[in-house]
Amino acid sequence: MHSSRGVVDIDIIRHCKAGSLKHQEMLYKQFYAYAMGVSVRYCFNREDAVEVVNDGFIKIFNSIKSYSDDKPFVPWLRSIMINTAIDRRRKEMKFQLRVDIEQASAMSHGIGVIEALKAQDILKLLEQLPPVQAMIFNLYEIDGYSHDEIAAMLKLSPSSSRVYLTRAKEKLRNLLTNDQTHGRAV
Repeated sequence: MHSSRGVVDIDIIRHCKAGSLKHQEMLYKQFYAYAMGVSVRYCFNREDAVEVVNDGFIKIFNSIKSYSDDKPFVPWLRSIMINTAIDRRRKEMKFQLRVDIEQASAMSHGIGVIEALKAQDILKLLEQLPPVQAMIFNLYEIDGYSHDEIAAMLKLSPSSSRVYLTRAKEKLRNLLTNDQTHGRAV
């Protein structure tokens, strides 16, 4: 098994399944940076991201017995971190999940600008989006979830997911245009 920081030792996972705190700490240390990288995209501040990582690892250790050794570990961990971050954000977003579908048709042009950005540029710009838009952009564009999957996770319709993604791209495009117009680096 491979991780972003080398090979995942099968013995570490086996000992984690047996409840070894020492091995849980080893796994935590090995994947902390990776988990933070995932979490920070959904939280936008370090304190919340740290809480998501810690909550995510608690979920991992509570459910590691159900982890199948024949499946890749990193995607399993990533999925838990994303779902933990979404659970946290969902509470904050309850008020923001109202979509005016009529506005969506006006926003479906010129998406190519966003595809040309570098990952670091996008992450800086994502911090300026409303939380719902940033989350859906992350889920769809960065983590590769479909609109149907996003809709199920966030308890909204697939068309609402599409609208939020379109709005996010439009806002990112406007932010990028404004930064370039004013001579600022992204």
